[in-house]
Amino acid sequence: MKFLRSLYIHNIFFRYIAALSACFVISYWVPMLYPIAWLLVYLLLAFFFLDLYLMYATKNGIQAHRNPSQKLSNSDENILSVHLNSKYPFKTGVMVIDELPVQFQKRDFQHKTQLQKGEPHFFEYSVRPVERGEYVFGNLIVFASSPLCIIKRKYVFQKDQMVPVYPSIIQMQQYDFLATSNRLTEFGLKKIRRIGHTQEFEQIKEYIKGDDVRTINWKATAKRSQLMVNQYQDEKSQPIYSIIDTGRVMKMPFDGLSLLDYAINSALAFSNVALKRNDKTGLLTFSKKIETFVPAVQKITHLNTIMESLYNISTDYSDSDFGLLYAHVKRKINQRSLLLLYTNFEHISGLKRQLPFILAMAKKHVLVVIFFENTELESLIATDAEDLQSIYHKTIAEKFSLEKKLMQKELQKYGIQTILTKPEELTVNTINKYLEIKARGII
Repeated sequence: MKFLRSLYIHNIFFRYIAALSACFVISYWVPMLYPIAWLLVYLLLAFFFLDLYLMYATKNGIQAHRNPSQKLSNSDENILSVHLNSKYPFKTGVMVIDELPVQFQKRDFQHKTQLQKGEPHFFEYSVRPVERGEYVFGNLIVFASSPLCIIKRKYVFQKDQMVPVYPSIIQMQQYDFLATSNRLTEFGLKKIRRIGHTQEFEQIKEYIKGDDVRTINWKATAKRSQLMVNQYQDEKSQPIYSIIDTGRVMKMPFDGLSLLDYAINSALAFSNVALKRNDKTGLLTFSKKIETFVPAVQKITHLNTIMESLYNISTDYSDSDFGLLYAHVKRKINQRSLLLLYTNFEHISGLKRQLPFILAMAKKHVLVVIFFENTELESLIATDAEDLQSIYHKTIAEKFSLEKKLMQKELQKYGIQTILTKPEELTVNTINKYLEIKARGII
């Protein structure tokens, strides 16, 4: 049974059958063609058994291996590679079918190539997940055929390989590199001049690209015959919390990704940057109850704790209780902190219902309320209205867009920091606001 399950007929074989059938039909009018047709039948049968021998005489003739990352990055293009090797003594045609996880909704994946004996071959493809969680890859299937192209032998590898999809690790690594190499402007991050100095001398070290030339220690440079700089310990670490609303208002999708996952990706990248700048970072998620609370800690290993907490966020998108959030913040966060509240308001009435709790948190902490522009409405506003219905739609879209700006001004009226951002620009704008607050010495 194992043999039969692996045996397939090549598509070209049916062309041979069609040609033979045509010979038999034509032989009705050309009798001399009849014995030739039977000769071709016997020849095809001989080639069939020869091909059968060629494909099954070599044990494990094809080796294949899928090589995904240990973790996939949500909302990013993740590169996966497939490695192939042939033990057959002839050039082998292969067709690779990878059974992708159901979340991708892609059933037409295939790759065709030719393999020489002993020469490894690999190819790459990319996948873009838009949900966190466990993704199960099915079989990696390889159909191999000889130059005769009569039969195909099926090989199956790596059944049910599970790969977790985490918040955007790629995005986090991008901003980590830019922050540590002082190239923050490349992704739209602003270089903000610090107001005042609260630095303490830490040590003398070798100059590396990106160090401030104003910190060069000329005496040490003369002694070592290479550039040396003074390294300072910047101001004391500050507690910073990413507070993520996991309620109904965060369910809205943009480019396949929910606002909640945009916030999760941003919180991870931001936490990494803040830790690299010697601040304490923590995490709080809430809807109708407090779901996750990670106290702020200033350890680079703490990032793994935050990452795992963000990965495990699960919600039923119920209505959020800001009163419960305020009570928890008041009880658990005693030190003055920077609170980044990721939420969304579609109507100004929704903001006004939560405003007393927002103001109460802002009295003790530096609160930044982060909410989202509706980019689909913005594109609708930018298009010309050609009929009465289009005018109605455009007018309503403009009303909603104006309400967003009014909500921002309403919060600023009470001295609350705000970020009104497009979903795809969330991380950049959040880090910019953090750098601005640090430079101004607000916290």
